[in-house]
Amino acid sequence: MEFLKVLKSVMSAMIGVQNKKNLQEDFSKSSPIPFIIAGIIMTLVFIFSVYFVVQLALPE
Repeated sequence: MEFLKVLKSVMSAMIGVQNKKNLQEDFSKSSPIPFIIAGIIMTLVFIFSVYFVVQLALPE
């Protein structure tokens, strides 16, 4: 369950809709490692998603 909360927080931060309460709660965590890992994963998913959509849109 903790990973889902971290993932939700990272996704909210990526699109800029995270509220102040959640931000302070995230910074009070003891380790930033789960947020860093989730951020890297979400960035890679975003890059590959954009690449896939562009490949679908371009003619072969």
